[in-house]
Amino acid sequence: MNRDRHWAAVGYWALTGLVLVVAATLAIRAPVDPVMGPIQKLLYLHLPVAVNALLAAGVVFVASVAMLGGKRQPWQDLAHAAAVVTLLNGTVLLVTGVLWAKVAWGVWWTWSPRLTFSLVLWMLYAGYLIVYGRIASVTTRATVTAVYGLVAFIDVPLLYLTAKLLPDVHSRGLGITPEMQPALWMWFLAMTLVSGGLIDARFRIDRGAARRWLLEHRRSIGGPTAGVLQ
Repeated sequence: MNRDRHWAAVGYWALTGLVLVVAATLAIRAPVDPVMGPIQKLLYLHLPVAVNALLAAGVVFVASVAMLGGKRQPWQDLAHAAAVVTLLNGTVLLVTGVLWAKVAWGVWWTWSPRLTFSLVLWMLYAGYLIVYGRIASVTTRATVTAVYGLVAFIDVPLLYLTAKLLPDVHSRGLGITPEMQPALWMWFLAMTLVSGGLIDARFRIDRGAARRWLLEHRRSIGGPTAGVLQ
């Protein structure tokens, strides 16, 4: 079983690497925007990581709901793994955003609704990971982080609605010509594969740590160890 998982992971990341190479090649070959210039190509990364940050936050939300329903350790591990990936995507989103802003608007940052809620998203999930790491009790941590995950998710629809409804310095049109679309869609595929793979990898790390902790705990109290956290 472990060997099958190993080769499945190798195949998955080999495919992901291939898609990334194709995506990078398409981005390099895509035409340069006549107004923005080469910086416009950041959009190929910026937009997919934004969407994947919201999707990963959605995974945290679903796992948090399940955690409150049953408080099973695997759901806590999944929520934690997805929160890590939400923060990673949020970091790339903000970094590419400020680079874009400096070229497009002449400033590194402006407190527009979309940028503000993007920063709030990053701060919320950074806070999630801090809270997760500070609570030693498994039961208490499950309850607190589950509630936190539900509350933090409120920022996701707010961010989406501000992008759709409120005036912003961002242009509503993406400026994507038909010649640019293959690169953008390939980057969507690439970053979705990366995000999914990272969630799975982090989840398996957390599951392994949880199994080892429970096994050691049961041994210390002389309890049964068969079928630990299956």
